[in-house]
Amino acid sequence: MASETRASEATTLQGAAAPTQRALRLSPGYVWYALRRWPIIPALIMIVLVVAGVFADQLAPYDEIEQDIRFRNAPPRIFNMNSEFWSTQDYSQAMFRAEEAVGKNPSNRFILGADHVGRDVLSRIIHGARISLVVTSVALFSGLILGVTIGVISGYYGGVVDEVLMRMVDVWYAIPFLLLAMVAVIIFEASLNLIIVLLILLAWSGYVRNLRGEVLSLKERDFVASARVAGASTFRIIFKHLLPGLINTIFVIASLRVGQLILAEASLSFLGAGIPGPTPAWGVLIAEGREYVESAWWQTVFPGTAIFLVVLAFNFLGDWVRDRLDPRLRQLD
Repeated sequence: MASETRASEATTLQGAAAPTQRALRLSPGYVWYALRRWPIIPALIMIVLVVAGVFADQLAPYDEIEQDIRFRNAPPRIFNMNSEFWSTQDYSQAMFRAEEAVGKNPSNRFILGADHVGRDVLSRIIHGARISLVVTSVALFSGLILGVTIGVISGYYGGVVDEVLMRMVDVWYAIPFLLLAMVAVIIFEASLNLIIVLLILLAWSGYVRNLRGEVLSLKERDFVASARVAGASTFRIIFKHLLPGLINTIFVIASLRVGQLILAEASLSFLGAGIPGPTPAWGVLIAEGREYVESAWWQTVFPGTAIFLVVLAFNFLGDWVRDRLDPRLRQLD
């Protein structure tokens, strides 16, 4: 009888605790804790970037290079559903009548406005996400392979090999990257392949010194000495014993380099040393709209906002990965 009473009391306590736990999970303190512990917002931004890049043709409301001079510098309509917040002075009365005659509503045509030749800004931003995704992915993985290879070889062999490779890295750091990009564009002309090569040259150097230092420390450990005594080859020692100890460092550097590569691609495209128009790269959109900042600010503000959010998301993700993979930097339980 007593056991049944205790069981009923425990059930009652559990039932009372359940709403309390649900309330705790919905409390502002718990939400703030979750946002600090997990990169929820950066992950959402990256998911939007990937989805926009993969399904750009399906998501874009209009063709990204289709021009219609009647809608030149058309203002955004995202806030003009029930108000006159945005001016309609860029639309002629004849165009309004023509659109209404075919059953279209010009006030809802462009959510983020149109550029100086009547192209939809939203569609060009969505397709620009694909360009950034492709260029950054290829440059990141190619630069990762090159940088990891040089860093591991330099740290493992040491001596003359280490000296030569490190001096090469010093020389590369001394070369102005922007000047190199400008000269490359003059010689080879701007193209998608050229910007990928330039970003690979920018990406590889960030891995070398960090991984070299890690390898210099790891190769003196007992497990590496034991592998040598057991007759393991250099290839096996590097891939079986050294690379697993470098994975954390590689992930952290790669996550931090993604934002830098996106920003570099946008900067080169803005300066005319990157992807040529009419390809809708984000840097190209800003460059094309800089002459219309006063009269059509949306041509530069919305692409610039996209670059800002994506770069910020990858930087936050890189900080989170570093904190989670390095126990010395963990601040949250």
